[in-house]
Amino acid sequence: MGVLQNKIDFEGIIVVENANCNGDPLNGNMPRVTYEGYGEMSDVCIKRKIRNRLLDAGENIFVQSDDKNTDGYKSLKARAEANEAFGAELKNGKKADAQRGYEIACKEWMDVRSFGQVFAFKGDKLSVGVRGPVSIQTARSISPIFINEMQITKSVNSTTGDKKSSDTMGMKYSIDFAVYEFGGSINVQLAEKTGFSDDDAESIHKALETLFENDESSARPAGSMEVLRVYWWKHNSKLGQHSPAEMNRAVEIKNNNEPNAPRSLDDIEFIDKTPEDMKENEQIYEG
Repeated sequence: MGVLQNKIDFEGIIVVENANCNGDPLNGNMPRVTYEGYGEMSDVCIKRKIRNRLLDAGENIFVQSDDKNTDGYKSLKARAEANEAFGAELKNGKKADAQRGYEIACKEWMDVRSFGQVFAFKGDKLSVGVRGPVSIQTARSISPIFINEMQITKSVNSTTGDKKSSDTMGMKYSIDFAVYEFGGSINVQLAEKTGFSDDDAESIHKALETLFENDESSARPAGSMEVLRVYWWKHNSKLGQHSPAEMNRAVEIKNNNEPNAPRSLDDIEFIDKTPEDMKENEQIYEG
């Protein structure tokens, strides 16, 4: 299929049960919260999971994590230089063609043509900035969250010695139950620049629906994170019939346990307020 020609907006709904969905490394890895007590998942966290799902699907991804590395390269620079076409452009020094580097990067790596990327490595003359068409917002819980704290100990020696080292104390955090929502959109004008296609959009769509597959950890046990719903709206033009803000307000999540926070899925009700002229091109995934 060709380059995307119709603007797309989407909304994701995530449920968290007995898990730490996105720890803050500057706060002892506690779940991220706003000053008002609402839980947050950063857009970077969501994009990381999308990249991982795209990797599982066989896509060529530039920004890979250490625990999800498929090609063995230890840095972004090494991965960029290893690509024959892009690496050759990097080695051209002052004669490097930034536009050609842009085109090569977008063609080679799906996450580059989707989310964008800055290529500016120490020692290289070529500097390329790609602005991607796919934008994703930070996910926020629909009500304030309560964080459980569990003190843990490590009772095994880290190094060899004559004596057993003292136990190391630590903390582990989890959220009993919370519902998070996030919005996003795909810009056609930027898609035309990076070559982002309809097929690419469908790959992003599928990744959103399967966001937490193959993503288990001690902080996120299997089954503790689930995509409840994905609303996918395809407009009939490049600019779209409605603004992204209006489409993000098209989904109302009602908490039937107010004034308390929801305690289970039974407390959640979805109200679809999608404009009538968007109903025909609305897709709803229910997990």
